[in-house]
Amino acid sequence: MSGVGEPVDDMVPVETQAADGVEAVDAAAAAPVGDGVEPSASGSVLASASGAKGGGRRRGAAIAVAVIISIVAGSTLFISGWTLGRQAATQPGTPIGQQEAFQPFWDAYHAVSERYAGGEVDRKALIEGAIKGMIGALDDPYSMYMTSEEFKKSLQGLSGTFEGIGATIGVVDASGANANCDTLGPDCRLAVIEPIKDSPADKAGLRAGDVITAIDGVDLAGLKVDEARGKVRGPKGTEVVLTILRGGAGAPVDVPITRAVIVTPEVEAQDLASGTVAYYKLSGFSEHAAVELTDALREDVAAGRTRLILDLRGNPGGFVTAARSIASEFLADGTVFWEEDANGNLTETAATSGGLATDASRFQLLVLVDGGSASASEIVAGALQDRGRAQLVGTQTFGKGTVQQWTQLESDSGGFRLTVAKWLTPNKTWIHGKGLTPDVVVDTEPARPGDDPVLTRALELLGVAGSSVTVRVVA
Repeated sequence: MSGVGEPVDDMVPVETQAADGVEAVDAAAAAPVGDGVEPSASGSVLASASGAKGGGRRRGAAIAVAVIISIVAGSTLFISGWTLGRQAATQPGTPIGQQEAFQPFWDAYHAVSERYAGGEVDRKALIEGAIKGMIGALDDPYSMYMTSEEFKKSLQGLSGTFEGIGATIGVVDASGANANCDTLGPDCRLAVIEPIKDSPADKAGLRAGDVITAIDGVDLAGLKVDEARGKVRGPKGTEVVLTILRGGAGAPVDVPITRAVIVTPEVEAQDLASGTVAYYKLSGFSEHAAVELTDALREDVAAGRTRLILDLRGNPGGFVTAARSIASEFLADGTVFWEEDANGNLTETAATSGGLATDASRFQLLVLVDGGSASASEIVAGALQDRGRAQLVGTQTFGKGTVQQWTQLESDSGGFRLTVAKWLTPNKTWIHGKGLTPDVVVDTEPARPGDDPVLTRALELLGVAGSSVTVRVVA
């Protein structure tokens, strides 16, 4: 990262400025001395003297004074140069104008690194702790320091990819029913909920309901659930051997699986109301999500479906680039959102051309939202609402109106995410802490498991009643 190099690079200008300062002071000191000597030598001072002998003494006195002043000036220069050099050494990377503000930090750092007597001081840990404290002082829940492993996992979550076998892993009790437990044992067993299509787990023959009793020959009893899940994941290209029980009977079977980079499906497409309505459930906003939605939408447009539902409920967001791509499938042009940087500068992000369902006279669109719809979800929903392209149906959205940038630090020092901008809807509304208000509010609780009052209301608004559902997951 360039930011890591900046403090080191700043140290060079500090030394250069110190050298320039020495030259400037030297020139300033020499000028008065010369001005004082030259008039005496030219006789301007002697004109008022009583005789040549006295003038010679004055000349000698002037020269002596010049020598003394030069020595004093030289001493001053040496002390000034030594002070600047010392500051550069003890405050590396600190701009000269900010040295006073940073002095308490450097005092504390040097005291800890040089005088701490409780054990060996880990300099890397000190620096990482300082970075963590600095970002934490912003009191912004969306800006934070992360270790190298946390940074990697955070990016994987946003990108919609991870390295592993490609299966949803959960826990079941002794009867095979879903369980809520954290330590594996006879009534808390690790199980395959569903393998992802065409993943290593799928190709190895894992099935939903398979119980995992051991990993690489080590029994799982007594392990925490998250710890066991972590053992299933691992770097791409490495092998893991799962010992499974199928159907609750028979002998355990060892299944070797080579891990790979897994793309998590983020779009679930369904045909509702006897195939007359296309429904898209988005669970994230990675670049994969944008591609998956485009593929599903293209299929529906080709099939002649013109009533569309985009379900963003429970979607926490992701990349703003994906939000722009998805909004552009329904907006032919114009503003998707605005970004306002730390200096108050506004930058417009417009829709890209070529969207598949931009003709509002042909494609009727509804967007489902709730309190879990945040960030990139709200960018899309806000754009479609402000532009009059779609109605929002459901409940108030979360209200996250900021944009974060991920920065990786050098030397395996982790990374951080930092709020670098606010985002505004096309009408320049900042929804942070407030959210978007649906055009049609539906806050009815389901009468029974499986009911979806929000989706039912959306179908009514489209002029159809709920009927059979055909599920096709886009992977």
